Amino acid sequence: MKSLKCVLLLSLVTSLTYLAGCSDETPTPSPSEQPNLSSAPAVDGSKFLLTDKPEGAGDVIKVREDAGDGEDVVIVGRIGGSANPWIKGRAAFSIVDGSLKACSDIEGDSCPIPWDYCCETSKLPTATALVKVVDEDGELVKADARELLAVKELSTVVVKGKAQRDEAGNLTILATGVFVQTK
Repeated sequence: MKSLKCVLLLSLVTSLTYLAGCSDETPTPSPSEQPNLSSAPAVDGSKFLLTDKPEGAGDVIKVREDAGDGEDVVIVGRIGGSANPWIKGRAAFSIVDGSLKACSDIEGDSCPIPWDYCCETSKLPTATALVKVVDEDGELVKADARELLAVKELSTVVVKGKAQRDEAGNLTILATGVFVQTK
């Protein structure tokens, strides 16, 4: 029995050593330690950035209610809606209707992640949209949106593109142009 325990213990130690990374590979840094989240080659974001603000932009809630699948839309919102509104290595992010308040908009609130809209969670499901920046072939651009468009959490963007609906009624904008609003 004692030798069986020793064999099991030795197997466990060997397995843990293997899992702990006893290899020649360099460990991958966490996203917070790795500012360039994209493994794809750099993409020129200027072709997706609009220099003039598109007219007739609707708020997220209104566009969610009115836009049909495949319809051309112009929508305005702030980047956020969760602790991580980005899709890693892709030009995609969520936006929130301007009527909702980020925690940083509430006087005295010291929330460390104001773009998650944690004070507005009951309203978020009907006040968000996913934005996917697509190329001329309609393919999602393989570049981090923060680098491609020089945006960050809580940036206000006006997005021009086509509405895409899923079975649950969620709204995705297949964006062909993005205007980054400055204050």
